[in-house]
Amino acid sequence: MKKILKQCTPGLMSRLQMKCNPHSFVITRSARALAARGVMPLLFAGTLIALALFAAGCREMEGTKGVRPRTMGDVPAERLAYRFEADIEAPEAVSRSEEATEKLPSIQMDFEVRRKDDALLRTIPSPDGHRALALYATAETPEGEFLIDLYSAEGLFLRNILPPNLSCAFAPAVAWSPDGQSIAFIGRKSLVFQSDQQPAVPFDDVPTIDAEPNDIPIMPSPPSTVAPLISPIAVFSTEQIYVCDRDGFNLRPLTTRDGLVYFTLAWAPDGRALAALACKEAEWEARSAENLPPSGRPRIIQTDGRERLLDDQLAEAPPVWSPDSSKVATASATNVTIYDAAPDALTGARVPLGDSLLNASARFDETHKPQSANNQTATTNGAGAAAEPQTSSLPLSFNPVVRLEWTAPEILLVQTGFVRIFAGEPVSRYPRWHALHLSPQAVLLSEAILRASVKRV
Repeated sequence: MKKILKQCTPGLMSRLQMKCNPHSFVITRSARALAARGVMPLLFAGTLIALALFAAGCREMEGTKGVRPRTMGDVPAERLAYRFEADIEAPEAVSRSEEATEKLPSIQMDFEVRRKDDALLRTIPSPDGHRALALYATAETPEGEFLIDLYSAEGLFLRNILPPNLSCAFAPAVAWSPDGQSIAFIGRKSLVFQSDQQPAVPFDDVPTIDAEPNDIPIMPSPPSTVAPLISPIAVFSTEQIYVCDRDGFNLRPLTTRDGLVYFTLAWAPDGRALAALACKEAEWEARSAENLPPSGRPRIIQTDGRERLLDDQLAEAPPVWSPDSSKVATASATNVTIYDAAPDALTGARVPLGDSLLNASARFDETHKPQSANNQTATTNGAGAAAEPQTSSLPLSFNPVVRLEWTAPEILLVQTGFVRIFAGEPVSRYPRWHALHLSPQAVLLSEAILRASVKRV
């Protein structure tokens, strides 16, 4: 064996020229001399083994290269890649949401005819279209609060939803679950409810038993109501999330963290959880003093009340769910953050869009030539700063992310704009829509190639 190996010098090995394909190989004439010396059988066997190992390796690499997740839900947020597309047309989901704010004519008619002293604010139809929630205010309702009644789609009143010690806040947060079996809203302790309030007929006015039967005056009827009295439930000094069933029964607080202000919520498409933003009272007041929209820490709340904080960083854009309920996204300034929603998946990824938005805004301003008039001195630096006259070279249309819409598993729509809150009403300028096209990160052999060819979240 040693003699044979000594004969296999580099010079001899260089004379061995092989041409191969997956099905056959050819040994050239220069190698025939080795066969007469007893070396060829050993080389032949070694070559076959090497080819077999090489073919197996090729098959394994090809199999790995072709492996793709069955759905985007199988891809952790930290393993997502993205492609940014600037300034697209407003999505149809926006038009549908704007149409949803219109009041149902049947319920509007009931308020105009039978409830003239109440102001109908909006109606929210159930997913099946058979019922609707009527959000309204009475003469005694404090500013910023409202009440909820349940109606049929034909305009027939069904029942009150709220007990007397509870009032609602943040009308956009009132939502049916996707299956229409539950209702979620944000409420707090009513500012007008008094637990020791007197009955409709004072005790002093009740006739005594000494009076003759025929002289007993008829007691006045209590004021007419639109539904039976609902027993009070647990309420809090700050806004909390409440849920009830589709009939308005089984009302209960889903969150009980007095001192936190929950101000927006979103049902998961599968109806098993809600995503929400919440902040401390001091944080709410600080943003309000600067006329800024509220910001809060994102969290997921299960329907049994279990709550999981997703991030300690404040976010401004209301949270949205992926269509398969596997992820939640929100945004702060010019960064979009995507979180895995599964209880055992504590991963997330931040998508920095500052440079992309800055370049897109420069092109947008060049194309549209916005005028820097006096009424447009309020611009932002992309981080939600207070309105100030423009003194920097930043494009006028460069603004933070204010809204997200997850329309397809691989498409997350991003809206940027200038938003301030004046006298309780939002003022918006430069609304622009963009798209994030999501995909699994490519499986490549070289990390250098991965860094060069794929934007990593």
